[in-house]
Amino acid sequence: MQLIFNIIAISFLILLISLSINIKYSCVKFFDLSHAVIITTATYLAYLFISKLSVFYLVSFALAIIGAMLIGMLCELLLYRPMRQRNLPPLAYLIASIGLYIVLQNIISLYFGDDTKVINTAEITVGHQIFGAYITTVQIITICVSVILFIGVNLFLHFTATGKSIRAVSSNPELCNIYGISSNKIILIAFALGSALAAIAGILSAMDTNMTPTFGFNLLLYGVVAMIIGGVGSIRGLLAGSFLVATAQHMAAFYLDTKWMDAVTYIILILFLIWKPLGFSGKRLKKVEV
Repeated sequence: MQLIFNIIAISFLILLISLSINIKYSCVKFFDLSHAVIITTATYLAYLFISKLSVFYLVSFALAIIGAMLIGMLCELLLYRPMRQRNLPPLAYLIASIGLYIVLQNIISLYFGDDTKVINTAEITVGHQIFGAYITTVQIITICVSVILFIGVNLFLHFTATGKSIRAVSSNPELCNIYGISSNKIILIAFALGSALAAIAGILSAMDTNMTPTFGFNLLLYGVVAMIIGGVGSIRGLLAGSFLVATAQHMAAFYLDTKWMDAVTYIILILFLIWKPLGFSGKRLKKVEV
């Protein structure tokens, strides 16, 4: 039962991260690796406001999420949009995102150091006992927040004008421009929304454990793997992909060793790429670029 609770908690965290990646990817059609530093930046901004400036927790979290959104939007405005205007190949975006990640991650390391930081300074407790297993308050909050945001984002994408525009741009940005929908504006909104979701996921993860300047990259990779397993472009497939990644990680840790958690995750990814490259959704996209 304890293993099940742990799997559920981490699966919803991965779901939130993969959702944030999927929103951005659907519009720009490349995996933005600098998304990892958005996760990290939000946690360190929260740490700065709480530990250094003594700001109230909820206010610090709100400011950190806003800060992460602004950074994500600046990445789009100052880097990716000029690259799109020059019609650069997809590989150029990937290389640029790697360079951007390295620069921003080193800025965080330079200012905060490479040692482990902790946001949650409350007294450590065993958590709440349910059916003989224990679950912490942060894990309960993570599950609830992830479910609410997942449902809310789905409703937003399907029943609001902006959400429908995001789906339209993800399908055909050139046609959207012809019909008067500014693809650049919609992509900027997608970056803001994706960055906000990534910031929330990063803060929840840091509240549950701890953080280092590079911890966002592992979370990003888990989200990418879950997205590919679930089916690129499939929002609902993220549920299955996230649950499979979390289950594989914890089963490997339980029966083998914690060192095998990442290895098993990527083994599953390789198997899916070989035997079921379209993921659980089985949807064949018109164009997929990495």
